Formats: sequence, C-alpha cells, structure tokens
Amino acid sequence: MASPSTPQTGVAAADAFPDGTKDYKPLRGKQYDLKKPHITETPITLQNWYLHVNWLNTFFIIVVPAMGLVGAYFTPLQFNTAIFAVLFYFGSGLGITAGYHRLWAHSSYKATLPLRIFLAAMGAASVEGSARWWSHGHRAHHRYTDTEKDPYSVRKGLLYSHIGWMVMKQNPKRMGRTDISDLNEDPVVVWQHKNYLKCVLTMSLVFPTLFAGLLWGDFAGGFIYAGILRIFFVQQATFCVNSLAHWLGEQPFDDRNSPRDHVLTALVTLGEGYHNFHHEFPSDFRNAIIWYQYDPTKWFIWTMKQLGLAYDLKQFRQNEIEKGRVQQLQKKLDQKRATLDWGTPLEQLPVISWDDFVAESKNGKALVSIAGVIHDVTDFIKDHPGGKALISSAIGKDATAIFNGGVYLHSNAAHNLLSTMRVGVLRGGCEVEIWKRAQSENKDVSMLFDSAGKRIVRAGDQVTKVVQPTASADAA
Repeated sequence: MASPSTPQTGVAAADAFPDGTKDYKPLRGKQYDLKKPHITETPITLQNWYLHVNWLNTFFIIVVPAMGLVGAYFTPLQFNTAIFAVLFYFGSGLGITAGYHRLWAHSSYKATLPLRIFLAAMGAASVEGSARWWSHGHRAHHRYTDTEKDPYSVRKGLLYSHIGWMVMKQNPKRMGRTDISDLNEDPVVVWQHKNYLKCVLTMSLVFPTLFAGLLWGDFAGGFIYAGILRIFFVQQATFCVNSLAHWLGEQPFDDRNSPRDHVLTALVTLGEGYHNFHHEFPSDFRNAIIWYQYDPTKWFIWTMKQLGLAYDLKQFRQNEIEKGRVQQLQKKLDQKRATLDWGTPLEQLPVISWDDFVAESKNGKALVSIAGVIHDVTDFIKDHPGGKALISSAIGKDATAIFNGGVYLHSNAAHNLLSTMRVGVLRGGCEVEIWKRAQSENKDVSMLFDSAGKRIVRAGDQVTKVVQPTASADAA
C-alpha cells in the first residue's frame, strides 16, 4: 500500500511503487493530456456548467430512460414481455454482480470460457461500461475507499456516489491507479472492451426486441420494457451499491470506512448489500455468509460450480471472519465503556493516613475503608438498601469484611457503584497502596486497557472485591 503522502499519479510514484499500473495503456478511447488543466479544476458557473456535464452518460442514464417511460405510456405491457423483462433483469444483473464484480474485479472464483462469454454478454446488456473499464474503477474504489481517488466516494455526497460521478466529468489526474494486467490477459474481456458499443447495442436493445418480437409478436414491448426500462432498473440497482451500501446499515466487521451491511440493499442489488463484509473480505465469492441472508449471486456461482462451469471458489477462513467480528464488537464495547463513570483511577487518588481518615470521619464526613480504598458514602446513606444503621456503623472503620460477606456479600453492581465514591487510598502497607506505588515506579502491574486507553474492570475484578477464603476441614 502506498503512503498517503505519496502522489499516486506521475512517473515518480509509479517508479517508487511498482504495483502493476506503470505500463497501463488504454485499448481504446480518448487520450488525455495530463499537463492541460481539466475542466473540473475550474468552478461551476452559469456560463460553463454545461462543460462539466458528461453528456454521453447523461443521455444514456437519464434521457433514454425518460424516453422509455414516455414510450411505455403508449405501449401496453404484455404478460409474456413482463416475465421476460424480469428474467432478463436478473440475468443482466448477474452479468454485473457475478461477472464484472466477483469474477473480474475481485477474482473470487474462476469461470470456464462459456460462462465468461455469457457473463460478458449479460454485463454488456446492463450498459455499465466494459468489464475492463468497470473492474478498473471498482478496484480503485476498494484501494482508495472514501478518499479523493475513490471514483464514487460517498464522502462527496450520497447523490454523487449514486449517479453524480457518472453524469459529471471526472478529472483523470485524480483517478486512483490500479493493476488490471490480469484482465488484459483474458481474451473475453479484451474483445468485449474493444467491441463494446456493438456488444451494448446487440445485447441491451436488439436482443430483447427480437426475442419478444419473434416469439410472441411484441417488438415494441421488448424494446421498451425488456430493453430501455430494464436497463434503467439494473443501472439504478448497481448504483445503490456505490451509494446506499455506504450509507444504510451496520458495520459488524470494521467501521473505519463507510461500507455497511443491510438486507434492503441486498434485496435491491442481488445480494451485494452485505458491503461491510465485502470490503473486509473482497476476494470471498460470497457477500452473505449466513444461510438465510439474501445473496442470489452467491447461489448462482455455486450452481455454476455444480454444473462444472465455475471452479476455485474462494472463501475466507471462518476463523479470520470471526476475529474481525469480535474485534469490531470489542471496539464498540470500548466506545461504550468510555462513556461510563468507573470512578477516579486509584493512581490519581491521594494517600491518606489512618489517623487522618478517622479524624475526617468524626468531622462530618461519612468515610469508610474497604480493601484499603477510602470511600465517601455521605450522599448514599439515605439510599442504602440495607438501611442507615448498618452503613453508619462502618463509618471511620475498615468495612472490608462487612462488605464482602461478613454481614452481606455485596453484588457486582454494588462494587461498581462503590467505585464512584472513591476519595483516597489508605496508608499503612495495604495492597492498594503497594499497587499504587508500583504504578508510579513503572513496575510490572497486571492490568487490562481497552483501545481508548481506559482500564478494563471485569465483573468481580473490582479492587474492593475480596476473594472468600477456602473452607478447610475442622481440626481433629
């Protein structure tokens, strides 16, 4: 991983970090002069706003679907066309999720030539760019998540991550560099990339139009519903992975970045909604790891394996997955622990002699000593569940035995509450004072601290908790 302070563009960065992107050469498309100021480097004004818009993407993503809605008003939806449109929606969606995403972007499994051709064709039917272009951008998204180099960073706004990054021009100098040399070695990917426009027109519009027209005579319905409107819904579903999956849900594995898990996003995106898991374990062919979680893409890949069309399905070891889950749970516990009052740390308490302790107790302060720690129970006497008399009888005395079973074996909650009443440590060789001295001298003292540097006090580990003596046999 390159240092954040090192620029990712330019020859110097490529030489310093040989990550496979140095020899990248576009197979087609417009060449950019990186020395020339890009339009995105100028502010948007009323005079130049149209220069900031990617009109080609805007036409296909916004204008064409709008035309399809108008066409749908004049074109009755036939039952056969509706069924075909839904099936083609899932097929083309799998071209993105199982093909572009899990096969080519993340290499989470391997596919035979027939399956690769099918996924490339279905991906083209979704009109979301070639598999090579799509995978390059997605790898950059993973490498630079939530940063300036993330092509669709949600930090730039939910609408931007959903569709803004497509309809507004992007500065090629700010694009994250990624290695796609493996994709250049896949003849299916290269052929689709070079012949992308032909693939798109054939699979997204010509195929559904002819299929519905030749089989049941609904050429117009095939073009409108299984073509234009299906494309729109597939695109919006995919865009939800960039936006909704980084905004809605929980983060059971890591919360340092924005990806989240939510069943609603999974339903919309053919199983891609368990995005927090995916960003932690991107090479896993699954997004959902629990049997009841909705992930049809995972089921499709597994089925292809049973048919001999997919193989080498990658899965992270369950031990590593659970470690990530436990670490995140611990982090959340630490965050919650930091908001609670655990009492003044012992090392910050003053050391008080026995005589001073007794004298203060006689001068109106309700002080009690338990396990060498002095507590001020003045405000608690009236609320003591055992009555005023019992707690008043311990004022100015060592109440260790009384508190730990001599009169009543107090609960864990009582020890926790007592810790908030600490005011000092008793001088006189008590173990608490010895512990405090060891702290000041930096000697080895066994303590646990959370990720926020706060001391962890387990139930039953409070300093006022004294272990009961083990019962022994009576003397003969």
